[in-house]
Amino acid sequence: MSTESTSRLSIQEFIDSTTMSPRQRLIVALGLLTMIAEGLDVTIAGFVYPHVVRDWGTSIGAVTATVTSGVLSMAAGGAVAGPLADRYGRKGVTVVGVLIFGLATAAMGLATSIEVLAILRAVACAGLGAVAPAVMTVIADSTPAHRRAQMVTLTFSGVAVGTVGGGFLASAVIPAYGWPALLALCGLAPLLLVPFVVAYVPESVSVLIARGRDPEQVRKVLALLAPDRDTSRVDLSGAPVGERGQSVGAIVLSRAHVRRTLLIWLCSFILLGVVFLILNYLPLMVEQSGLSAARTGTVVGFFGWGSLGGQLLASFGVKRFDRFRVLALASALSAVAVWVMSVGGYSFPGLLAVVFALGLVLGGSTSSLQAVGALAYPSAARATGLGWMSGVGRLGTLTSGLLGGIMIGAGWGISRIFLVLGVPLLLGALAALLLGARPRRPALSPQP
Repeated sequence: MSTESTSRLSIQEFIDSTTMSPRQRLIVALGLLTMIAEGLDVTIAGFVYPHVVRDWGTSIGAVTATVTSGVLSMAAGGAVAGPLADRYGRKGVTVVGVLIFGLATAAMGLATSIEVLAILRAVACAGLGAVAPAVMTVIADSTPAHRRAQMVTLTFSGVAVGTVGGGFLASAVIPAYGWPALLALCGLAPLLLVPFVVAYVPESVSVLIARGRDPEQVRKVLALLAPDRDTSRVDLSGAPVGERGQSVGAIVLSRAHVRRTLLIWLCSFILLGVVFLILNYLPLMVEQSGLSAARTGTVVGFFGWGSLGGQLLASFGVKRFDRFRVLALASALSAVAVWVMSVGGYSFPGLLAVVFALGLVLGGSTSSLQAVGALAYPSAARATGLGWMSGVGRLGTLTSGLLGGIMIGAGWGISRIFLVLGVPLLLGALAALLLGARPRRPALSPQP
């Protein structure tokens, strides 16, 4: 074998051997800003609905139907956009997703009936569901292996930044200009990112090769990611043999990945469901302790800040430690935190500390799960894996909302509901440990 052939690098080996270049950092920054825009959009809807009920006389049932259809649309958006991103391009799906949720959210400010508002919200949520897996895949495809998990979790923390910022923005804009102005602002602002994404974010190399693009175009993309590296030694022959001829869905559910996929789905279903339930019932639990509305808002804000801190900590944790153990530890600590929260009877400073800790460990769990999902599949099926994981997680939010209503209807107190939430979180911690454990393979029988 010649020296030239042995020195050839695969595309993934080339990207993994790079350091973080200025272009790679810019891609991460644009991804982070996009996720902040997504977090803002998801959050502000919760501030708009009470005003819709008051101004239009809309029933609570109609608002509930609007929220439910939005969650289903978000799940469908992620599930459909993942395969489209793997087949036609992650960059294109990101741009289209931002355009859809931005324009639809801005148009919601012009709606004059709950029916029109509900349709526009469903359209916006479809775009929101499409953006997250596409952005996470772009980040994973563009960064080297030793920084990939960290950059994915760091980018995902933008959702928490948007969530916290959405509360401040709503409190400033709605009293002064009204809720339609808030929708217009949060809808149109993300559109400013589109030209920068188009200009500075290259398409994933795996997609270019799968679509038969010219090798020189592929080398130009590699040169953008690593301008100080020689791209002539990179082997552009295409995808690994084991992936040729397979659809992206078949890869995710193949025998090699199905165990991993089901465990990731279980973690996503549990974590997003628990976070949704806590966000819905935390204000009620705090109010039951006799605190004022202002202090209740402060407590909920501390949960958001804790979640942001947990996601930032997770971005460094998954770089230094095994990502599966980080996910398992954060999930187990989340179970402990909700059990501590269920005890109640805390002073106001003590309650702030407990709620901040709860947000810290839950934020770390959801963020580290993104790293697990992004690194679980080959690049050719990465967006599909993340999109389907996100879709299953959204179904978890619907299920938790339904179960929460059933438990409240059965006479359960909020503290008892929080006590029960620790059980699925422990199950999620166990699933994370199983994800990190390599399955045993049967020993090969000796050949004659």
